[in-house]
Amino acid sequence: MKIAIGYPPLENPNGQPTLGQNRQFEWFGNPSYVYPMVPAMAATMLAQRGHEVHWMDGVAEEWNYSEFRSRIEREQPALLAMEAKTPVIKPMWRIVADLKAASPNTRIVLMGDHVTALPDETMQRSPVDYVLTGGEFDEGLLSIADHIEGRGGLVPGIWYREDGEVRDTGAFVLSKRDYSDRPFFDRDLTRWHLYGEHLYYRPSTYTMVGRDCWHPTCTFCSWTTLWPKFGTRPASSLLDEVETILDRYSVREIFDDTGTFPIGAFLNEFCDGMVERGYDRDVYFSCNMRIDALRRPQYDRMARAGFRLVKLGIESANQTTLDRLRKGTSVEAMVRGCKEAKQAGLSPHLTTMVGYPWETRDEARRTIDMARQLFDDGWADTIQATVVIPYPGTPLFAEAQRNGWLKYGDDWDKYDMTRPAMHTPIPDDELMDLVKDLYSVFLSARFIARKVLSVRRWEDVRYYAHGAKIAVGHMLDFKRGGRELARARD
Repeated sequence: MKIAIGYPPLENPNGQPTLGQNRQFEWFGNPSYVYPMVPAMAATMLAQRGHEVHWMDGVAEEWNYSEFRSRIEREQPALLAMEAKTPVIKPMWRIVADLKAASPNTRIVLMGDHVTALPDETMQRSPVDYVLTGGEFDEGLLSIADHIEGRGGLVPGIWYREDGEVRDTGAFVLSKRDYSDRPFFDRDLTRWHLYGEHLYYRPSTYTMVGRDCWHPTCTFCSWTTLWPKFGTRPASSLLDEVETILDRYSVREIFDDTGTFPIGAFLNEFCDGMVERGYDRDVYFSCNMRIDALRRPQYDRMARAGFRLVKLGIESANQTTLDRLRKGTSVEAMVRGCKEAKQAGLSPHLTTMVGYPWETRDEARRTIDMARQLFDDGWADTIQATVVIPYPGTPLFAEAQRNGWLKYGDDWDKYDMTRPAMHTPIPDDELMDLVKDLYSVFLSARFIARKVLSVRRWEDVRYYAHGAKIAVGHMLDFKRGGRELARARD
């Protein structure tokens, strides 16, 4: 069977959409693309099953929509799977209708966190053939392909049409905890070189040893609806995958995009294996890490194993907010974790959020100031700031519904982070300015002087220049949104 897995271009004056492998959505004026790991695994497994798989990431390829549509029209795949997110679900409905007109015999699947929360909405408002709920895109697409070929039934969590009626196979159930049966990614099939431009060393690629976070309780995270339980492959399997990558590609950095990298015995075995196999001398390794998960000895072990960057979340500098989000940590532990990671020689990347309905201007400023101080003091190297968005299916969205915080109801286009989607004590344009101001630390004399003095190789120059470009792009993105909000308010 001919199967296409793709991301259609979504042309928008705000930039490119962050769809693949992104837990939050933004329009980026200066985009870089993250390898969409689970769709890539689906493509790999479908190809191994004997299907003719076409990888059509029109966003990362930077096609226009006409190019994407013409490819579907030319190839006429029997099955097309596309991932959607809340802010672009309405355009995706229109795209489904358009592609059905271009290729009437193509059966179309929509998958992702939004349709997981509201599958019936998408079945009613678009001519889509299947809605795949939950995060197991690979297992679900294999099931759909088998079903079309008459080789088996559909797994739980799939909505479909039959005899003119919408049916479903029941609620998505994630029972899997061990992913040892998953193959390594077919990086050639899924055009790995399109992704990872923002990483320090190039060429770079991604792995994803776990799905998705071993602390899946944060109320704002939509991916906890896709993977409410954590599962992983063994550390030895990830080491073997690193070996395969090094044998086949001239990769200098690998980023593991598991929501939170496994710790404990897994981390110890992986770090020791990187050293024993000599991979610590061949490649740098980076990952997402829960900010309070480790202490200095574990960070030292990671540094010896070739780890470089760790992404650390600082969702708020206010303990009441952390408790309300069920983050399960303290402000003091977050500051300590960031400092100890840096002291071990790692490069912390901080992710922060503002815009909680219960936080005052002073409380929001406290978060920005804490992140800025860690950055100014040299305990963090890069920073990312966002406005918190309540996505359907999350506990935060349900709380916002109960309390009347939602500003736009089901006008999903407005959940795209160009404006706050919830009522807060802070005027919208001021809130956007808070986010924009955090990126200005990249242009401070103190930061520039520190980075100039740290330059040792060409990668330093290229990486800092690219980071400054991205920071300026974010500042312009949020500034544009703030201006639009101010005009609307006036």
